[in-house]
Amino acid sequence: MAGLSAVLLGSTPVLGKLALEAGMAPLAVVAFRTAAATLLLLIALLPRRGSLGIFPLGLIGCLLAGVLNGIGSLFFYAGLARVNAGVGQMLFGLYPVWVALLLFLDGQRPSRLSLAGLALSLPAVYLITSARWQQVDAVGAAFMLLAGILFGLHIPINERVLYEVPAPTVAFYTLVAMTLVVSSAFLIFPAPPSAGTTAALVPLLGLTAVTFVSRVALFSGVKFIGGLQSSLMGLAEVLVALALAHYLLHERLTLAQQLGGVLLGAALVISGIDRSPRRRIHGRGWLYWLRPPVPTTGLPLVEGPPVPLTGEAPLSKDDALPGAS
Repeated sequence: MAGLSAVLLGSTPVLGKLALEAGMAPLAVVAFRTAAATLLLLIALLPRRGSLGIFPLGLIGCLLAGVLNGIGSLFFYAGLARVNAGVGQMLFGLYPVWVALLLFLDGQRPSRLSLAGLALSLPAVYLITSARWQQVDAVGAAFMLLAGILFGLHIPINERVLYEVPAPTVAFYTLVAMTLVVSSAFLIFPAPPSAGTTAALVPLLGLTAVTFVSRVALFSGVKFIGGLQSSLMGLAEVLVALALAHYLLHERLTLAQQLGGVLLGAALVISGIDRSPRRRIHGRGWLYWLRPPVPTTGLPLVEGPPVPLTGEAPLSKDDALPGAS
């Protein structure tokens, strides 16, 4: 599911670039695709009884994550209007680094394979972007980096909520908050009417479908393999964006960029074979407040995922990752 999300999200910068080149304003693009994807997810969830149920702090966490991701989306499309799709995705694709740092602050200890994947991804991004730094708009590059940081920040927040809540429910409430943010920005800063709206319809519909499916797939991946490993799988976004930008937007790749793509591919392989159990350095982190209510009577709630059959001693409650008991 994390890999599917990455492949779909990799098409986002190219579809967004096509909509922008057709004359749509960045705010109009992000507002339309987010609101439409939220409506589609609501229609999908309504027939399922209880699918919108969530504990109060979990709802707050989803809304907080959605606000952060919504602001990041505004920066993403504003930056996309100023830089090439391939380079923009490279800069945005640094978000696994921010996810690793934030999860470390929340008490998680990454495995050696995860650290190796991160170590390969950094020089890969440098190689892919170094040949074009003279052509990259500094403001656009800063916008894409900031979008990646905000996207990375929302993953650990949602990971905490996903311990107790299904992925489609988390995706819906996160998209609701995103819609409120981007729609408010669109209303405050209305874009002038454009003659290219009809030509932009196809990429806009594509963006809507990608947002709808990829959000549920992303949070399904985060729920079962964790935020860091899902983020490393998300490096596939970069490869997909590069390929689509090359064939659809005719953006050429240098030898250094091709080498960077190979390194990213190696990081993806490492992430795919990583089966290390997630561990905590300590029981409480900066997102501990998002834990669900703990019953005061009856059997105690034992937090933590099932202990893998690796012969290792089970974790104590203070060291275990919160999850299904």
